[in-house]
Amino acid sequence: MSLAGRHFVDLSEFERSELRLILDTARDLKSKQKNGEPHKLLKGKSLAMIFMKSSTRTRVSFEVGMTQLGGHALYLQPSGTQLGRGETIGDTAQVLSRYCDVIMARVFAHSDVTELAKYSNVPVINGLSDLLHPCQIMADMQTIEEHKGKLEGLKIVYSGDSNNVSNSIMQGCTIMGMDVTIASPKGYTPSEEMMKRGDKLAKQYSTELQVVNDPRGAVKGADVIYTDTFFSMGQERDKEKEKALMKFQVNRALVQDANKEVIVMHCLPAHRDEELTSDIMDDPKYSVVFDQAENRLHAQKGILALIV
Repeated sequence: MSLAGRHFVDLSEFERSELRLILDTARDLKSKQKNGEPHKLLKGKSLAMIFMKSSTRTRVSFEVGMTQLGGHALYLQPSGTQLGRGETIGDTAQVLSRYCDVIMARVFAHSDVTELAKYSNVPVINGLSDLLHPCQIMADMQTIEEHKGKLEGLKIVYSGDSNNVSNSIMQGCTIMGMDVTIASPKGYTPSEEMMKRGDKLAKQYSTELQVVNDPRGAVKGADVIYTDTFFSMGQERDKEKEKALMKFQVNRALVQDANKEVIVMHCLPAHRDEELTSDIMDDPKYSVVFDQAENRLHAQKGILALIV
């Protein structure tokens, strides 16, 4: 099986066996890194990184990852390129793909990354869009597997505002055989289109996908509880939304309603004591938040190594 030349934009475009290959490659590269074994698989290759949104984990993990793989990464912002002066994304894609071997983009509109992929002659990676966050969920599934020993048959509950992270959870975790529950207040649940796509995957892979408005009921039997910031980057704070979402806060009371061995996840950055209480985020019994953050490096190296 080869993923060479494939874009990595949307997890629903991949089969379980293909996501498994990425996870296994990420695990192998992590082991090599920990053991000091060279793995210069992309020696002489270049990665163009387009950042329309600021970042800590995405930038550092891709840049360090490309270096560890023997390649080179270039950090590009609209203000420092012709994108900021009106050059089209299509033209930018055609130019960059003549210079570089792979393009990663962290954007606002999902249409920007799909347009990059349409016009690029090299693989394009979705580093985050307003619709999806596929790289994050690959790192998350690697983390779950490290702590639970498997993915298939586990129950993951996402509690909070439905967003790009929960959309990709509905895709990646469903494909890999996990039952997925999205717990969100009315008005903040996944879109009809994303539910339609999620239901199709759940049927294909014989998993359960549901959306509920009761977080306490949702976490019954949960192996994983996941949350994210109530207000994504670029969104204005809204008191009405905050009030509705505070009922979905991941705190000790919620965690204790789940399985005894439940793990708690957050993709970071966290607004402590808002969507996730500090006592849970810092509790080594439950929190794997910083394992997730580390695995962004290894999961993305797996993606890069396979598609380039």
